[in-house]
Amino acid sequence: MSEFFATLEAILQETFLGISLSRFAGAFLVLIAALVLKRVFGHIFAKVIFPLAARTKSRYDDQFLAGIRKPAEFLLVIIGLFIAVQILRLPVAPVDLRRGAYALLKTLVTFDIAWALFNLVTLLETFLSGWVSKTESTLDDHLLPFIRKSLRTFIIFIAVIMTIQNLGYSISGLLASLGIGGLAVALAAKDTLSNIFGSLMIILDRPFHIGDWVKAGDMEGIVEEIGFRSTKIRTFAKTLITVPNNIIANLSVDNISRMPKRRIKLTVGVTYETSPEQMRRAVEAIRTMLRTHPAIDQDFFLVNFTDFNASSLDILVYCFTRTTVWGEYLDARQDVCLKIMDILEEHGMEIAFPSRSVYLRQAEEALPEAQGE
Repeated sequence: MSEFFATLEAILQETFLGISLSRFAGAFLVLIAALVLKRVFGHIFAKVIFPLAARTKSRYDDQFLAGIRKPAEFLLVIIGLFIAVQILRLPVAPVDLRRGAYALLKTLVTFDIAWALFNLVTLLETFLSGWVSKTESTLDDHLLPFIRKSLRTFIIFIAVIMTIQNLGYSISGLLASLGIGGLAVALAAKDTLSNIFGSLMIILDRPFHIGDWVKAGDMEGIVEEIGFRSTKIRTFAKTLITVPNNIIANLSVDNISRMPKRRIKLTVGVTYETSPEQMRRAVEAIRTMLRTHPAIDQDFFLVNFTDFNASSLDILVYCFTRTTVWGEYLDARQDVCLKIMDILEEHGMEIAFPSRSVYLRQAEEALPEAQGE
């Protein structure tokens, strides 16, 4: 038995690349322990941590744990590799193996962090989808996959850049070339980028929704579709206007559908034959009519004799309807106009129309008669 241990000790003292076999054996045992610990950690995740997270009402913790599980297991392997490198004490000459090993470990750590962040983008997408589902617009539905892909592409790009740097290569030249190439791409895709930012402004500001009656510049109609690149407006002539989002985002949009009530503004002209008493009674009767009209909002209305016009005495009628629906508004406006006509007729007043009076004055002295010769 002593001979066996002596032989084993002699074997372990043998070296390879300047490293004893005993150190190789220690490093190998550490890696085996790390792999075993990885399996145990995965079992704890599956049997203990996940069931505990499933008991909560939120789904975010489930997705968070699912996103970090594999990267966390791989992190244990990286820790095992780091300890193994420390045990091996890799030589630095004639080839710097130690520096290469550390660079590899840094690359693995970068990959592991990028892997976790790549998976956690799903968590952000779930959070945003809950917000998007509450909106009527389809624009944010199109934008959500774009955000997910952009974030994941950015994570991969940063991971690649850090890996190149960890391997000892200079990235300044690469970044310079990417900057020139990015400038060229940005110039070529200027309109597309403008539409994307216009879409973001529409999502954040929400100046209109699908079905709203809007007026923007010389365009007026019903918003029929809000897309990722453009917005479609159906005009009242039944034509379809497609407006790029970067244009409509920079226009003043008058959203008529968001009026809480609609205005009625009338100027009723009556003839100059109207007496002051008739005018007072008519104005008060119109006020009473508006005060009791079921379609008129009672918060604010005005009825006043306002002007001596060229051919009429003007009464201002200013009020709001309770409804904002165009057809119902027209019915209410018509009823108000008819009731005003009834009131004027009841008080013996006539509605004036443009007219001109011509006055002829007879000469005070007749012209002398012509005398005969």
